[in-house]
Amino acid sequence: MPNITQKSISGEINYEFKVKSAIDTIRIDAKNMEFNEVLINGKKVNHINNTKELLLFEGFKKGRNKLYLNYNCEPKQTLYFNGYYNFGYPKNNLQIWTQGQGRYTSHWLPSFDDVNEKVIFNIEISIQKEFVALSNGNLYENRLTNLNFKKIWEYKMQKPMSSYLVMLAIGNFEKQETKSKSGTPLEFYIDKNDVAKFEPTYRYSKQIFDYLEQEIGVKYPWNIYRQVPVRDFLYAGMENTTSTIFAQDFVVDSIGFNDKNYINVNAHELAHQWFGDLITAQSGKHHWLQEGFATYYALLAEKEVFGDDYFYNELYDYALQLRSAAKTDTIPVMNEKASSLSFYKKGAWALHTLREDIGTKNFQKIVKTYLKKYQYKNVITDEFLAEVKKVVKTFDTENFKKTWLETPGFDMVLAESYLVKNKSVAAYIQLTKEKKDLENYKAILQSETYFPIKQYIFYKLGNTSFNDKKELIEIGMKQNLYVRQAIAETVTKMPVEFKAQYETFLNDDSYQTKEIALLNLCKNFPEEKENYLSQTKNIIGNNDKSFRISWLSLAIVSEKEEATKNLMYKELLDYSSTNYESSVRQNALEVLLKIYPNDPNVIAALFHATSHHKWQFTKFSRDTIREKLKKPEFRSRVEELAKTADETTAALYNKFLKE
Repeated sequence: MPNITQKSISGEINYEFKVKSAIDTIRIDAKNMEFNEVLINGKKVNHINNTKELLLFEGFKKGRNKLYLNYNCEPKQTLYFNGYYNFGYPKNNLQIWTQGQGRYTSHWLPSFDDVNEKVIFNIEISIQKEFVALSNGNLYENRLTNLNFKKIWEYKMQKPMSSYLVMLAIGNFEKQETKSKSGTPLEFYIDKNDVAKFEPTYRYSKQIFDYLEQEIGVKYPWNIYRQVPVRDFLYAGMENTTSTIFAQDFVVDSIGFNDKNYINVNAHELAHQWFGDLITAQSGKHHWLQEGFATYYALLAEKEVFGDDYFYNELYDYALQLRSAAKTDTIPVMNEKASSLSFYKKGAWALHTLREDIGTKNFQKIVKTYLKKYQYKNVITDEFLAEVKKVVKTFDTENFKKTWLETPGFDMVLAESYLVKNKSVAAYIQLTKEKKDLENYKAILQSETYFPIKQYIFYKLGNTSFNDKKELIEIGMKQNLYVRQAIAETVTKMPVEFKAQYETFLNDDSYQTKEIALLNLCKNFPEEKENYLSQTKNIIGNNDKSFRISWLSLAIVSEKEEATKNLMYKELLDYSSTNYESSVRQNALEVLLKIYPNDPNVIAALFHATSHHKWQFTKFSRDTIREKLKKPEFRSRVEELAKTADETTAALYNKFLKE
C-alpha cells in the first residue's frame, strides 16, 4: 500500500517456497526496510535485517514452507511518486510507478535481485479510489474497501518471472482495449488529459503484436499485454512482464507523430516479452540475448510497417554509430561492461548477419526451438548457438561468436556487404563516397530514391550558398515532410525571393519544422516577426513544449506591453517548476537563464532541479550551476539570496557555493 503523503510503501508478503536440501540461511533482498513481523509456517522467528538483506535462519523445514512478512520502507529509488494529490480535488495529477531494471525491485518489495531466481507474483494494491492501479498479470478483482475512499486492485500471474520485472503504475489513466489476432487481450492506457492522443500514440500497436507473434513463431507467452505511459520515466520504456511502462514523451498527436513516435520502443519492449521475460540471460555477459534480440525484432516489426528501405536505412545508421564508437570502445558484446550500443545495436547486427547467412526459415526454426526449450528459464550464449548448430550443421558458430560477440570494434566493410543488397542504401553509401556535381544531385532528387538520401544532399550542401543550390531547393521543396525539414534546417540565411516559399514550412505537419522555420524567419525578417508570432501563437508542440517555449523566447524580448510581458514571464517560470516534466523544465530554464540570468525565481528553479530523480536533468542543472558560479555577478546574487531563502533552498545554495 503506497502512502502518498510520506512517499513510502508498506505491505504484507506471503511467499511459498520449497527447501530441497539442508541449508542454514535463506536470503531475501530488502533495501532499507523495516520488518514489523516475520513468520515462517505461522510462527514468529528470529531473523537478521542488515538493511540490504533479510536473513532467515530458523523455522523452515525440508519441503514446503510459508513465509509471512509485514514491512514498510521509504524507497530512495525504484518506486517514484510524481505529481500531487489532494483528497477530493478533481485535478490531481499524481503518478506512482516503478523501474526495477537490473537489481532494484528490492528497494520497494522484499524480493530476489538475482535474475536467475524466478517467482510467480500475485499482487494486491490498495490506493485512493479515484486512481487506476496496474501491475503484472490479469486483473482478478477490483473492489472498494470498507472505508469507501480506497480501492483494492488484485493482479495474478500464472508463470514465473525475475523480480526486476515486477511493476506498479498508478495514476489517472483511461483505457482502450482490443484483442490480437490470436486472442490475447491488449490494453492501452493513457493519462485522462491525453485521451485525444490515443490513436497516434498507439498507432500500429496491434499490427506490431500480430507480426511479432507470427515472426517469432511462439505464441505470446502471457495471458494479457498492457502498456502505460508515465511522466519523467527514466528510460524510453521497460518490458515488465505483461505490462510495459514507457515515457510520456511518446504520447503524441498526429503532427507530433511525425517528429517522435512510439513505434520502435513499442516493438522493442514487446519483443522483450519473449527475449528477457520468457527467457532471461544468466548474467550481464549474455545481456545481448535480451537487448540484441529486442532491437533486431523491433527493426523487423518496423520493416513490416514502413518497408525494406526503412529497415536497411536504420541498419545503416546503426552501422555508422558502431563504426564511430569503435574508435574508442574496446569492449566486446559478450562482456558485462559492454556499452548499451554494443548490447543493443551490435547485437542486432549479429542477428541480422546470422539470419541472412543461414536463411529466414532456418533462423525462425532456431528461435522457435530455443524459446520453447528454455522458456521460463535462464540462458547463455552457447545455448543459443547450440540450437543454431543443430539446425545448420555447416554454419561456423565459433567464427560467428568470435567475429560479432568476442571481438571489439565494428567491421564496416563486412556490414556494407549486407547493406548493399538494398538498392536505396547502396545508392546512399555510394553517394557518401563519391564527389557529385549538382546535376547528379538533381537527378537523385527527381528520382524515386528513398528520402534519407535526398536529406543527405541538403545536409552535405549546408554551407553552399543559396544561389548555388537554388535549383535543388526548388525541387526539394516539393518533396516529403522530411526532405523539406532538411531544407528548413540548412537554409538559415535566405534571400527575400525565397521568403514566401520558406514561410510554407510553418504549415508543415511537424512541430520541429515549424519551430525551425519560426526561428529562422524571425531572424531573417525581423520586420515580420509580429506577424509570424501571431500566426503561431496557439501552437504548443510536442510533449517537451519546445515550440511554445521557443515562441515565448521570441515574443517576450520584443513585447512592449508590460502586463503581457509579465504574463509571458510567469508562463515560462511555471514551465520551469515541478508542475511539469523535466524535459519541459529544462527547455524553460535554458530560455529563462538567457533572458533573466540573475532573477531570484529563475535561480531558485535551477537549484531545485538538482533534486530531481532523473539523472539527465540533474546533470544539466548541476553543470549549469557550476558554470554560472564562475561568474562573479551570478555568485554574488546566489550568496545574497542564500541569506533570505527558506531553509531548504538556502541549504541548496550553500552546498554549491562551498564546492
